[in-house]
Amino acid sequence: MNATTKNETRIEVEPDLPVIRIIREFDATPEQVFRAWVDPELFVQWIGPRSIDTTIEKWDARTGGEWRYTGSREDFSMGFWGSFHEVRPNERLVQTFSFEGAPDGVSLETLTLEPLEGGRCRTVGTSVVESIEIRDQILASGMDVGAIEGYEKLDGLLATQQ
Repeated sequence: MNATTKNETRIEVEPDLPVIRIIREFDATPEQVFRAWVDPELFVQWIGPRSIDTTIEKWDARTGGEWRYTGSREDFSMGFWGSFHEVRPNERLVQTFSFEGAPDGVSLETLTLEPLEGGRCRTVGTSVVESIEIRDQILASGMDVGAIEGYEKLDGLLATQQ
C-alpha cells in the first residue's frame, strides 16, 4: 500500500493581536516556491480559489516595486494592489496588500521560506492589519478557502516544475 501525505494549510490567530499567520509546507525547494510567488506567469496560475481567474495589471517584484491584479469570475471582479517592500530571493518577501472593497485597509505581509530536509520548504505568511475587528472581517470573508485552494493549486504547479 502506498501512503501519500497531503500538506496541510494552517491558519493561526492570536486572540489579542491583529495578526493572521498562514503556515504551509511544500514538496519543493525554497527557490521553486519563491519563484512561484514572484514570477507573474506562475503567480496567476495558483493564487486564490479555483473559481477565480487572475489577471496581472502591474508586477515589479523587486524591493520598492509595485503590483496590482484582478481576480474575477462571471459574476464579479475584485482588485488587489500593493508594494513590494523587501524582496530577498528564496528567503523573504515583505509587501503591503490592499483590497478594492476596503480601500482604507492595508495589511503588511511577510512571507518567510524555510528550507526543510529532502528538498522541501515551509512558508510562514504573517499579515498584520489595523485592528482585531478588521482581522476578524478578513477571516470571515472566506479567505481560508482562497488560501487552502490556492496552495493546493501551487502544489500542482510545483509538481510540474520538478
